[in-house]
Amino acid sequence: APEDEASPASLTDLSLSYVSRNLERFCEKHADGSLCLRESLIFPQELADQLLCKMATEGLLNDSTVGIFRSSQYLRLRRACIRTARISAEAFRRALCPHRLLELDASRVNADLTIADILRGLASNKGCQESLQRLVLNGLTMSLEEPNRRCFSSLQALRSLSVANVDFYDSGLADVCTLPRLESLDISNTSVTNLTPLLGCRARLRYLTMHQLKRLEMTTAQLLFVLSQLDGLQHLDISDDKQFTSDVARQLLEQPGILPHLVSLDVSGRKQVTDAAVKAFVEQRPGMTFVGLLATDAGFSDFLSGEGSLKVTGEANETQICEALRRYTERECFVREALFHLFNHTHVMEKPRPDILKLVVLGMQNHPVTLHVQLAASACVFNLTKQDLAAGMPVHLLGTVTQLLLEAMRNFPNHQQLQKNCLLSLCSDRILQEVPFNRFEAAKLVMQWLCNHEDQNMQRMAVAIISILAAKLSTEQTAQLGAELFIVKQLLHIVRQKTAQGIVDATLKFTLSALWNLTDESPTTCRHFIENQGLELFIKVLESFPSESSIQQKVLGLLNNIAEVGELHSELMVQSFLDHIRSLLHSPEVEVSYFAAGILAHLTSRGEAMWTLGLSLRSMLLDQLHAAILKWPTPEVEMVAYRSFNPFFPLLECFRTPGVQLWAAWAMQHVCSKNASRYCSMLLEEGGLQQLEMVRTHPDTHSDVRRLAESILDSLERHRARTGQPIPPPSHRSGPYL
Repeated sequence: APEDEASPASLTDLSLSYVSRNLERFCEKHADGSLCLRESLIFPQELADQLLCKMATEGLLNDSTVGIFRSSQYLRLRRACIRTARISAEAFRRALCPHRLLELDASRVNADLTIADILRGLASNKGCQESLQRLVLNGLTMSLEEPNRRCFSSLQALRSLSVANVDFYDSGLADVCTLPRLESLDISNTSVTNLTPLLGCRARLRYLTMHQLKRLEMTTAQLLFVLSQLDGLQHLDISDDKQFTSDVARQLLEQPGILPHLVSLDVSGRKQVTDAAVKAFVEQRPGMTFVGLLATDAGFSDFLSGEGSLKVTGEANETQICEALRRYTERECFVREALFHLFNHTHVMEKPRPDILKLVVLGMQNHPVTLHVQLAASACVFNLTKQDLAAGMPVHLLGTVTQLLLEAMRNFPNHQQLQKNCLLSLCSDRILQEVPFNRFEAAKLVMQWLCNHEDQNMQRMAVAIISILAAKLSTEQTAQLGAELFIVKQLLHIVRQKTAQGIVDATLKFTLSALWNLTDESPTTCRHFIENQGLELFIKVLESFPSESSIQQKVLGLLNNIAEVGELHSELMVQSFLDHIRSLLHSPEVEVSYFAAGILAHLTSRGEAMWTLGLSLRSMLLDQLHAAILKWPTPEVEMVAYRSFNPFFPLLECFRTPGVQLWAAWAMQHVCSKNASRYCSMLLEEGGLQQLEMVRTHPDTHSDVRRLAESILDSLERHRARTGQPIPPPSHRSGPYL
């Protein structure tokens, strides 16, 4: 991935992602279901390593897909990363063990593939036995049958071994310490009780990591004796998660001359560590480049600020906290600790800090089901992206963060504070409008939250998010979302509450917008609305807020969507309802009058046979509709957004009711004049040119309608001259001729 989050992914990275996700296109299947490449392409070796790693990180590595690496002459691996993959021992042996591997990282692969299986597989290839130098087996099971079996000693070339978070015992340590080239060992959080076997590799060992050795049964003096013998040690990590009261760190720091070649020491989480002792220790070893002091009482002096060549993890300042998040990505307790301190340091941010947000993302990705990590991380995300800060963050990074927030909401549906943190971060114009993420999934999660909580402030945010998301979804997704009956019910419940209280606030406005967007071109949602007494409620809203044009506009916009649905026509044939609509047709606000006119246009467009309230009323409404439209001034801004012009085409064919045609033509002309690039293009694609030509040339077209049709055709001609957009072939659609 590129260093700079703002730059696009590299071509190599994009290509590897594409190949990983579309392997079937390039492969054929063996009888056992595993894939093999159809063409004998020889991949450069580094690319083969990168492809395997990409498949693992994207969750695409399994018994079938790993099969492509069986052809070791075409896809030759040297540094194999299969972290978190789901593969069996047999698939591992057949696909990965024929390669002369230098490195293998199998951290947190599925439980069926044990360390014993991996070692057996590696031992099956003499070349691999002789070449493997680095092996990472963090979070695995030793063996399902015989956990104490000696099995590392066959890997004679091994220089670096990591078995953190493994049920690894003293016998395993004794086995490992016989390896003739071992320089680096990580036995963090294992079941080792005695470190004496380390004396067997004292001449070779350079890096020793033993974070959180809970089962150690040595006295401090015994432990320090073993450490003092490891003369060549350059890196030592004896950090802990604050559970132990042992003063081993203090005694180590105060023991003169111990570990003279040390350049890196981590005592994070240890008791009785002081700035003075650390400073004296570092000054005796001028080559030191790192000290870990997170969750200790040290690190607050200028000498240990971490700003210079000596890097420090701690909580005294932003530099130390960021260093901790960088180094401890896998350590849940330290990630949580660092995020907690980061939250306190980021309350007031003067400028966007994508570098820090990236570190928060790492913590969230590595600990998706740890509540305290997600809680602290989501609070930090809010601090780092609130108000104008989000504008300075790369879109790609914000997209990753947003998906992680949604994952946290999914994993902890009942944790109110976490849900609140996530909603606060999501409620950002930049994120909701510009950032790529799964908006459909987000809308569902926020809706579920809304159904379970009554918190007024959060309710306002939730409906604001839903109203914006609903406008961004495809017609199919909106219909799918609105088809969830509970969603319409809950939104109507909020409208009912606010109307009963007589309150016009942001929550009511956002809720009405959400319902308006969800009913757009979605007959199922419209039916839910009617079945849940939505029409009666909306008449009450109009009666309760007679002077609120913004409320009237949203109510009428939604009722337009209902009026478009032919099967609900009879539901709107209600005298009291039409009386309201007729009075709003004469509103001085063009935004209100426009939507009232739209409802009347749809209801009258279906002909006299469908009109059940008296034909004289219909004639009067059609006359008033025509007259009202001619009086409308040109609005200064775009009043409405449309996903498609399809609902307008049947109206253009109503030659016996020119008022209906006039409304459809006025609507088209309005959006095409305000946003030509979007709407002229959409109108051409949907066959609007042919529709308008038919209206222009038809002998029964009213002069007012013809004038508007010609105006739109001129706009389309100018748009085509500007963009070169072709005219699609005519579709053979036909509508009613009324």
